[in-house]
Amino acid sequence: MIESLIVSNILLWVAVMALLVAVIALSRQIGILYERIAPMGALMMDTGPKVGEAAPVLDLLSLDGQQISIGAPNQHSTLLFFLSPTCPVCKKLLPILRSVQTTEASWVKLIFASDGEQPEHEAFRRRAMLTDYPYLLSTELGMQWRISKLPYAVLIDERGVVRSKGLVNSREQIESLFTSHDLGVASVQDYIEQTVQARAALSKEST
Repeated sequence: MIESLIVSNILLWVAVMALLVAVIALSRQIGILYERIAPMGALMMDTGPKVGEAAPVLDLLSLDGQQISIGAPNQHSTLLFFLSPTCPVCKKLLPILRSVQTTEASWVKLIFASDGEQPEHEAFRRRAMLTDYPYLLSTELGMQWRISKLPYAVLIDERGVVRSKGLVNSREQIESLFTSHDLGVASVQDYIEQTVQARAALSKEST
């Protein structure tokens, strides 16, 4: 009887240790997997004005008749958001953009941009509660930035320099534009790649 208890306790401890080893191994694999699929920032497409270059300067009229200068030096940075009334992802992001603008109002100004027929956009602007924000209709603006997919966002600093840009589908991707600005990199992907390369170089030097 006592021998059976001892054997069962030994087997139980062996099972516990095996589970502990498995948990540690899984934790390690999860860490490696997380690095490989790190949170994806805005997908930057290598077209149009490049990050670090001066943005093209365009003087445009908003739907309200207000003169807006895109790309010129300004008191605030500019978050230029390209959208369409028929884009479901664009509509999903609008409450997020309004929230982000409220949070970042001290240094950035949100401007919406599109092209098409003015009556359609005026109606959409009212429905989407965007009347408090500049709304531009300009085919030339989209061509300058070579916008081929939506929704697309561009962050231009107060000097008129392109700081970050890319396709955005979530709050995380919108905020990644600000993260890129703060880190001084073209995109979050570039930062992750640089970090991985630096770690690999350090690992190589230590061996």
